[in-house]
Amino acid sequence: MRSLGGKVGTAAARAVPGAVIGLITAAVAVGVGEPTAVVSGPQTAPAVAVGSAAIDATPTPLKEFAVRTFGASDKLVLLTGIYATLAVIAVAAGVLALRRLRVGVAVVAVFGAVGAWAALSRPTAKTADVLPSVVGALAAMAAMTLLVCSWQGARTGRALQQTEQAEQAEQTGQAEQTGGSRLPARARDRRGFLTLAVGTAGAAAAGGLVGRAAVDRHYNVALKRSRVRIPAPASRAPALPAGVRPNVAGLSEFITPNAGFYRVDTALVLPQVDPDTWTLRIRGMVDRPVELSFADLLARPLIEHDQTVSCVSNEVGGPYVGTARWIGASLADLLREAGVRRGADQLVGRSIDGMTIGTPTESVLDGRTGLLAVAMNGEPLPVAHGFPCRMLVPGFFGYVSATKWLVDLELTTFADYDPYWVRRGWSRIAPVKTASRIDVPQPFARLPAGPVTVAGVAWATHRGVDAVEVRADGGPWATARLAAADTPDTWRQWTAELTLTPGLHRIEVRATDATGTVQPEARADTFPDGATGWHSVVITVV
Repeated sequence: MRSLGGKVGTAAARAVPGAVIGLITAAVAVGVGEPTAVVSGPQTAPAVAVGSAAIDATPTPLKEFAVRTFGASDKLVLLTGIYATLAVIAVAAGVLALRRLRVGVAVVAVFGAVGAWAALSRPTAKTADVLPSVVGALAAMAAMTLLVCSWQGARTGRALQQTEQAEQAEQTGQAEQTGGSRLPARARDRRGFLTLAVGTAGAAAAGGLVGRAAVDRHYNVALKRSRVRIPAPASRAPALPAGVRPNVAGLSEFITPNAGFYRVDTALVLPQVDPDTWTLRIRGMVDRPVELSFADLLARPLIEHDQTVSCVSNEVGGPYVGTARWIGASLADLLREAGVRRGADQLVGRSIDGMTIGTPTESVLDGRTGLLAVAMNGEPLPVAHGFPCRMLVPGFFGYVSATKWLVDLELTTFADYDPYWVRRGWSRIAPVKTASRIDVPQPFARLPAGPVTVAGVAWATHRGVDAVEVRADGGPWATARLAAADTPDTWRQWTAELTLTPGLHRIEVRATDATGTVQPEARADTFPDGATGWHSVVITVV
């Protein structure tokens, strides 16, 4: 038992310094890779590059689970997982390196190669994008070599010291003799290792923090965005009608504030697009390719329009829907100027980060207010929502109509090209489904018996909502009071009064759009073209 305990203790004693060496090595890779990203862009930092590749490789059901479970924090969770995985691999590499240095260094090299491959796998990749991963890996390999050699030197020094002490004990009979006031070799060597380890870790941390700050400062477009002045639109949206939002506490604002507007996309790092160098190309199956600068776009007649935007990942009753007052140039006018050729049934929007979104061309040209939006709720587009320009086409879920950070429009065909989400199994064309949500009361609320106010929102973008009904406990449907309508492209708010007795109650809602289509009861998942079903809440009346 003592022998076994001794072996376990020896193994643990070897594992701890190896783990420390591995973690410091990983810190060096990150600390050097971050500032190197100043050259190639924040999206090429090793963890971000690997995370972006992971998002592309993630199966659709897992993507949906992440959005449903973590919401807007899904990207933070992914990055945390990547750093945790890096730490585990680093610990293993460090332990291996103490036994065979070449093996540990090889593990670091492989991880650097993975980062470089991930950076090059992006649709808009450039050769320089591998620099953060390659330079970070080289620095980490050098750090691991130095740390391992330093630790092994400390162990060699300890062995030599023990030999010298034994010899001195034989000669003088004093086993504790250490050479006067000189510091023992073991202490000197260990102090040297600790000094090297702490210094390397500190330099890595400083490099990472300073590098991240430098990248953010170099690429951040907040200052330039603050200087953008959106011209007065040539076509203004009418004022919101009186009574567009009932005075019910807890009901969603009719116009969703920018800070509270949902965000669902695949960008781990928000693209920072300089409006001074931004251009938009319109190409493909057109007679006259067009290229616009941001100044050119702002010089066009601008349109102000209210529109509700919703995500296909929105569960029944979910939060991924919002309404804003947008300003932008007419997308249809630009396409007509370019001259759309016969047969071009798909308009593919490309983001600066390579995302592709396909929209039916006929729907852009059928009279609806499709925009190249530059402003949202009275200010330039927030970076998180596509600054300096995004596409909006009413009537469709965002994944087929609302390209953010737009830089390219290509006229092509559905037969010739599958955009990003279509390649992952989602429907090519996904009109927004008739939907409704109960905002008041909240689920599991406790309310007094008697009249209970029920309120919420309903939407059927580009068709409009004509009726909303509510019921309790599977009873008869009661018609809700609809608030004033803004446009068919926006949601509609509603209220109802139900008289409820003490007990547990389930309240349901359904909407009818302007075509007479009633929101279906049957539950369907968000994949492949949006969820269906009636939203319900369960409350307790006392």
